[in-house]
Amino acid sequence: MKQKTYIFGVVTAIIIFTGTVFKLNHWPGAGYLLIIGIALLVLGFLPLALINHYKANGNRQNLFLHIVTWLTCFVVFTSMLFKIQHWPLAGVLLTIAIPFPFVVFLPVFLATTAKNKNFNIYNTVFVLMLLAASSVLSALLALNVSAQRIHDSYNLSMQYNEVGKALDQLPAKASESRIAMKIDEVLKVMDEYKNLILKVEGMTPEQYHYAGDLLRPDVRGAAIEALSSTGNARLEELINNRVKELISEIENTPGCDELAKAIPGILDINLQDENEPWPEMTNTLSWTFIFLDGVETNLKLIKATL
Repeated sequence: MKQKTYIFGVVTAIIIFTGTVFKLNHWPGAGYLLIIGIALLVLGFLPLALINHYKANGNRQNLFLHIVTWLTCFVVFTSMLFKIQHWPLAGVLLTIAIPFPFVVFLPVFLATTAKNKNFNIYNTVFVLMLLAASSVLSALLALNVSAQRIHDSYNLSMQYNEVGKALDQLPAKASESRIAMKIDEVLKVMDEYKNLILKVEGMTPEQYHYAGDLLRPDVRGAAIEALSSTGNARLEELINNRVKELISEIENTPGCDELAKAIPGILDINLQDENEPWPEMTNTLSWTFIFLDGVETNLKLIKATL
């Protein structure tokens, strides 16, 4: 039984390590690997290991300690997973997880081991070091160790909007091409989409200057939820149709061959996926707005050069 538990633990560690490497390199499947790995850890390996240890060395006095140990690991690792995946309530869970080992586990541990005359003090020191390391890691996740990257992304959003405002100040042309009119149609619908999301988030268009202004920047899927919760689910389909009409117009316009080849990449749209042509819409709310700001600015730049 012990050997099988060790093998199970090694497999779980490999999955978590692989998922971590994938996550650091932003490779596909990282989230699934981390979810599977941490689920196996807290729901499979840890219960088996604690049960084996209890059967070998335990008694009724320290049964409660084994239960609290598993509960502490469950709270800490689950909160870490929520934060890594940017799931809702991640901040709340981390706020609970950081003090949890000290408030719940440590008193039980000290009370149980105090009754054991043969208990080694070095075990207590080791446990305290593990608790400190766990708290530091949780705190780093809560503070977002990639703060510089987030700051750079927000700057990118701000620059997009500044360029967009400058382009809006250009004098209107006497007559516009059909491509320019199609671009205006796309921009109009995208503005409706952004304003709708902001309304659900409790903000006005005037309050939004860049992605850093958002009240819930880390929440995932808020853009899609805003459409369904307000009964405007067809708005996303309308955006996709307007974009496809624009691409079709560019492809059928003489002299726009190079633009026709480049436009899917400029708009970062996946023409092969009818169900999710813009996967960024399901990303975190801040990145969704950065993406939309970039698309709008690129469209305005294309219009200005026609």
